[in-house]
Amino acid sequence: MQTKKLFVTAEGLKKIQDELEQLKTVKRKEIAERIHDAKELGDLSENAEYIEAKEEQGFIESRILVLEQMLKNCEVITYKKNTGTVQIGSTISVQSVSGESVEYTIVGSSEADPIEHRISNESPMGKAFLDRQVGDTVTVHTPNGDLTFEILSIK
Repeated sequence: MQTKKLFVTAEGLKKIQDELEQLKTVKRKEIAERIHDAKELGDLSENAEYIEAKEEQGFIESRILVLEQMLKNCEVITYKKNTGTVQIGSTISVQSVSGESVEYTIVGSSEADPIEHRISNESPMGKAFLDRQVGDTVTVHTPNGDLTFEILSIK
């Protein structure tokens, strides 16, 4: 099975590394202490604190595995300025047919945040904008219908 590359910015890579470090050094220790303290309370079969701590431990260990896998498969985006085409890492200004102008940054899927106008290169909008140029009209097919944009600028 081929592993899919995870595209991240340098900032996104740092966030993944920081979260992993926090989980391994701080959260693991906190959970171990909670489990130890809960064991001191006696009967584990009816010990809600123990059960909750063990569940959280499972979540943390699972998250650590996910983050480690992400780091193995990530590729830091090397954005090449002034190529004239939209690429991962580009910030584009677009205008919809209704006249509304919006700025989007094309990022890897792990950094997507639609509220902050950071759209994934794998999303319908991200895919539609990739490799386009200033002045291009782009139609994005969405579940709510087609949206048409003109690319005004690429940074």
